[in-house]
Amino acid sequence: MRNFQDRNRGKSFLESTPVLVVLAIVLVFFAWGVVRFLIKMRETGRNREIAELKIAELEKTRQKLSVDIENLKTEKGMEESIREKFGLAKEGEGLIVVVDDKNDPNAQTKEEGNWFTLFLKNWFRR
Repeated sequence: MRNFQDRNRGKSFLESTPVLVVLAIVLVFFAWGVVRFLIKMRETGRNREIAELKIAELEKTRQKLSVDIENLKTEKGMEESIREKFGLAKEGEGLIVVVDDKNDPNAQTKEEGNWFTLFLKNWFRR
């Protein structure tokens, strides 16, 4: 009978209020750690997606630059690049400059005045 009472005493100790409060605090501590871990895991996933997008963008840029480098290795590619950057022409080539006509009769002139006078002029013009 004494053996049974000793077991019961150990069971009552584990079911006592102070022990249960300590266990509850430990449980909350571990739960908080799990929540923080999940938040960090989600943030890491987002950062990974951003990094993968940057890698894809950099890969496209690398391919474009490789094509440009291959183009610059040819004589024609160098010539095109120089013409674009510096506006140079070969010997014997001419240059055509297109200038807009300032006396164009179709050009609209800006009338001065406030909105009311412009409204009246346009109303009576018809």
